[in-house]
Amino acid sequence: MSYEWVKAFHVMSMVAWMAGMFYLPRLFVYHADAEPGSELSETLKIMERRLLRAIINPAMIATFVFGIWMLVLIPEFLSDGWFHVKLACLVLMTGFHGYMARWRREFAADANKRSARFYRIANEVPTVLLIIIVIMVIVKPFS
Repeated sequence: MSYEWVKAFHVMSMVAWMAGMFYLPRLFVYHADAEPGSELSETLKIMERRLLRAIINPAMIATFVFGIWMLVLIPEFLSDGWFHVKLACLVLMTGFHGYMARWRREFAADANKRSARFYRIANEVPTVLLIIIVIMVIVKPFS
């Protein structure tokens, strides 16, 4: 498969991953204000689990697979400064993904201790990381 096709699938996977990364913390905002055991809380538990397992996790894995594939095709990226910044942001995004998976498990167990405000602020993390990643990939300021 050509580099352009692999890149296209990488971008599509990343868009799906980011959509979930933006939406899941919004669900947490609503869930933090819901009464544990209520119909709303139980509905949000189902939505959060399905979003993470059916969309966010597979999209993250596909993003990694296609990203690594691109590196196999063009290993020179590894020597570029912009790529190192992108990679650092990717590590942070993956860590944040892990935190959200943990928070989802806490909500599933009715053990959330964080406020809706916390999740509103946390919702900005993927946005900031995405902005940096896109600038690194498109502008390549440290080439």
